[in-house]
Amino acid sequence: MTQGSTTLHAYGEASYWDRRYGQDPGPFEWYQKYRSLAPLFDLYLRRHHRLLLVGCGNSALGEDMLNDGYEDIVNIDISSVVIEAMQTKYQDKPALQYIKMDVRDMSDF
Repeated sequence: MTQGSTTLHAYGEASYWDRRYGQDPGPFEWYQKYRSLAPLFDLYLRRHHRLLLVGCGNSALGEDMLNDGYEDIVNIDISSVVIEAMQTKYQDKPALQYIKMDVRDMSDF
């Protein structure tokens, strides 16, 4: 959608993210890579606690956390395309769960 000279993206729509991950399946980190966040995580998170990563996309954050000793990581995203890809990629890592879910309706969680 375009408004004036500004393009508005439908970030709240699954179809937007399905298209994006269908066209660009490579890993993407929005803010920081795990190594720069790890010291903060060490302060506030415990490795045996269940963790929820909202809007996980195809980020390697969950895998990096698992490799660093976190034991139970639930990843959710609105895009079925990315969730299916991540479920396939990490099928041999049961501590990493990938669930298609809209954070605006977590009644199934």
